[in-house]
Amino acid sequence: MSDTLTAFTRLVQSMPKAELHCHLDGSLRPATLLELSEQQGIVLPAQTASALGAWMRVDDAHNLGEYLARFEITLAVMQDAASLDRIAYELVVDAALDGVRYLEARFCPTLNTRGGLSPDEVMNAVLAGMARGERETGTVARTIVCALRSFPWPHSQEMAELAVAYKRAGVVAFDLAGGEFGNPAHEHAPAFDLARMNDLSVTVHAGEGDGPASIRDAVHRCAADRLGHGTRLQEDAALEAYVIDHQIPLEVCPTSNVQTRVVDTFAAHPLARYRSMGAVVTISTDNRLMSGVSLTDEYMRCAEHLGYGLKDLSELALASFDAAFLPLAERMRLRRAAELEIAQLLTVGRATGADSSLLFGGHA
Repeated sequence: MSDTLTAFTRLVQSMPKAELHCHLDGSLRPATLLELSEQQGIVLPAQTASALGAWMRVDDAHNLGEYLARFEITLAVMQDAASLDRIAYELVVDAALDGVRYLEARFCPTLNTRGGLSPDEVMNAVLAGMARGERETGTVARTIVCALRSFPWPHSQEMAELAVAYKRAGVVAFDLAGGEFGNPAHEHAPAFDLARMNDLSVTVHAGEGDGPASIRDAVHRCAADRLGHGTRLQEDAALEAYVIDHQIPLEVCPTSNVQTRVVDTFAAHPLARYRSMGAVVTISTDNRLMSGVSLTDEYMRCAEHLGYGLKDLSELALASFDAAFLPLAERMRLRRAAELEIAQLLTVGRATGADSSLLFGGHA
């Protein structure tokens, strides 16, 4: 790696960022997954952390369903309070080391009750780990409760009720995740009604495993405040215009979208199109383990494949703070602090020539 590329990478890593779409059960450290598996007598196909990390990275999926299959491995070690606390804590620490100043981690508590924990015990363990990570690092860490599309309707109602119950304890939103095709969001509309009537923000996975009709469902039947992925929005011009006109933020996870075959390559991802049209575009990892990425990696790939310079990347970072599910005063405080740091980074980048336009042939 050239000195200039190294300098640019360091600037991107130190850039204050917010991550809005990160699954807890898809973001374990390989070493932790290996250690917990050994403690619990679970046999894995790899015996070292590096080999396990490589095996867990999903490069062979043909669709979203095959990508999601790996989650059974991580969920196996996420069935007791101590493990949940540790995994949540480590995610905040890892995010902080990556320059993330605000993190929203999402998960479905139902999937962590197989070992006998109650949903409340699951919530308390995860929130305790997140809070401990926040205290030690200064990175603000919040949680989104997910329901799963493929589960019968009462499940989503229960998850919405759980999210509302913990609204003042660290939960900032309610989400619908899981296999998208054949599982329309409108079947879970009552759960979204409950969340909104209790003044809780909502986001919906849409336009990843299914087409724009799924996005339309999320926007008009569930009143999504943000869209998880939204990758296939460009297939419906009227809906695309509506999302942009109403500034509904897109939680874009480019590497994951390539892995699930929603797009062919990173360079072909429509995020550049959406951004050029005025959409609110934010960048996230989706699953740090299964996608094998950090948030810095995602930003670097935007530089390499889309020609984004430090200014472009800083605009993506600030958009993520703007779209955070936080009270306005707290959101603005984080954004103002990020703006000041980013201004300094841009000055350093200009002074040293460490900008992706010099490295990847893009624009500054």
